[in-house]
Amino acid sequence: MKLLSYQDRNGRAGYGALRDDGVVALGERLAAEGAPTLRALLASGKLDAARRIAESTRADLPLTAITFAPVIPDPDKIICVGLNYRDHVAETGRTVTEHPALFARYPASQVGHLQPLVKPKVSDAFDYEGELAVIIGTGGRYIAAARALDHVAGYACYNEGSIRDWQRHTTQFLAGKSFAQSGSFGPWMVTADEIPDPSALTLETRLNGTAVQHTTTDLLITPVPGLIAYISTIMPLVPGDVIVTGTPGGVGFKRTPPLWMRPGDTVEVEISGIGVLRNSVVAETD
Repeated sequence: MKLLSYQDRNGRAGYGALRDDGVVALGERLAAEGAPTLRALLASGKLDAARRIAESTRADLPLTAITFAPVIPDPDKIICVGLNYRDHVAETGRTVTEHPALFARYPASQVGHLQPLVKPKVSDAFDYEGELAVIIGTGGRYIAAARALDHVAGYACYNEGSIRDWQRHTTQFLAGKSFAQSGSFGPWMVTADEIPDPSALTLETRLNGTAVQHTTTDLLITPVPGLIAYISTIMPLVPGDVIVTGTPGGVGFKRTPPLWMRPGDTVEVEISGIGVLRNSVVAETD
């Protein structure tokens, strides 16, 4: 099942299931049962009820009638993983660390599928980073790696747009990773029952139709179960939390000359079994 968050033509927020070329509006049907948002649906444990509705109901809205929002617009936290593919570690000149390198993003730093990424006016060093996003369905603390996938609700594509010169202001990554509307999350979440092995996926990032990153997720240094185990040792994970698992080699700032995202560009992140996250790039305006 593919689940997405959106706004309708009246600006009302909702979520639903993809069906054919439209959306079954689940939020309207499940709000009274404690699931007015996709995050609330995951927390309510009513995913099976949502699936039954989606499988037995015709679409309420065509995709042309919605604006895609980030899959989880209101997560409790977004935890990103840096330097989690060996080719990316090598191109940056760093060494593989014993434990995952973690940092945070914030909800206002991301947009949904088909919404423009905003290049900030203070920088031209706007880089792409195609990544696999993991959405938590069942929370927990000190989750064992052997049981970690039981806690996953689903998977999505993520473009962790990075402002490289600001990222290098200090040894901490946050400044370059949290500019408003600089990353994207979508187009939808594919539920975990359709992706039993997140290490068996292919990821490709394209800039203006040209492949700039290509990898398979079995090459993650710390795979999804290990990330969940490590992060849940630090803090309790809750339904709707997002773990962005890291980008492979091929990023723009390590090319000669550097390859940046610029206004007018189109960037796509495609992951097998999930779909294509597509965004244009626009310049920030006053």
